[in-house]
Amino acid sequence: MAKIAVTRWIPDDAVKLLAEAGDVMVSPADRPLAPDELREFVSGASAVVGMLHDRLDGALADAAGPGLKVVANVAVGYDNVDVPALAERGIVVTNTPGVLADATADLAFGLLLAVTRRIGEGERLLRSRTPWSFHLGFLLGSGLQGKTLGIVGLGQIGRAMAKRAEAFGMEIVYSGRTNRGAGHVSFEELLARSDVVSLHCPLTPETRHLIDAAALRAMKPGAYLVNTTRGPVVDEAALADALEAGEIAGAALDVFEKEPEVEPRLLGREDVVLSPHLGSATVETRTAMAVLAARNVVEVLDGRAPLTEVKP
Repeated sequence: MAKIAVTRWIPDDAVKLLAEAGDVMVSPADRPLAPDELREFVSGASAVVGMLHDRLDGALADAAGPGLKVVANVAVGYDNVDVPALAERGIVVTNTPGVLADATADLAFGLLLAVTRRIGEGERLLRSRTPWSFHLGFLLGSGLQGKTLGIVGLGQIGRAMAKRAEAFGMEIVYSGRTNRGAGHVSFEELLARSDVVSLHCPLTPETRHLIDAAALRAMKPGAYLVNTTRGPVVDEAALADALEAGEIAGAALDVFEKEPEVEPRLLGREDVVLSPHLGSATVETRTAMAVLAARNVVEVLDGRAPLTEVKP
């Protein structure tokens, strides 16, 4: 039977589906595998089901051997995958789009509310048993009605974020390679106009450190930054500098530049909300992602085209 190497735990529904196509080997380590461990683990595999923290490249393919047919990345983004190197070796690459847009947009909007309404600060105050009493100036935040949300990257998640913002009475502008009509502006105009900037672009060489010191200075002094895409889109040191200088009002981050590490200066700030990469973290969504990855593997091993292939 074909060996199917799964680099970390996935839901049982996906494992059962994979078992119909081969011998499933799930890594027993509850952590990202080191590069040498990963290459050893996939040796002899016909299929690899990998996570966003795995480097899925030519070295991995060579370690797997000539029988490797498909690499299934359990994520929408594939900045961790060397697609050209795998394609050169005749290996099909797949990802999991279309199943996590709502969950990620929910989390992004939750972060937006948390940072603008100072929810984290309030909870920490109560848990610390700090004395408090209601008054009209107590923990004042920023309302959203009539404010402008700038979406960087109006793909599936960006569009889902826009729907949520519209329900809160926000004006939407967006930037990116695709012009979908009304609201499309340049990146520079988006920074200048937005009360909240929400990042939903893929990580590419062009978007790495897209939000740098210059971009942060171009934002409104009262603006907020939300990042639920990939950590390196934001220069975290520059963000800490900007917050310390009062150049923007706050930030909410679900992803980090050197994940799982976080810029130390952000950890102690009350104007920053942090969550540990929870964008797609619902039972339903993570199961759907794993099942889609498994279906892609089954299709390829059975000699058919996958449902969601990544082309070089």
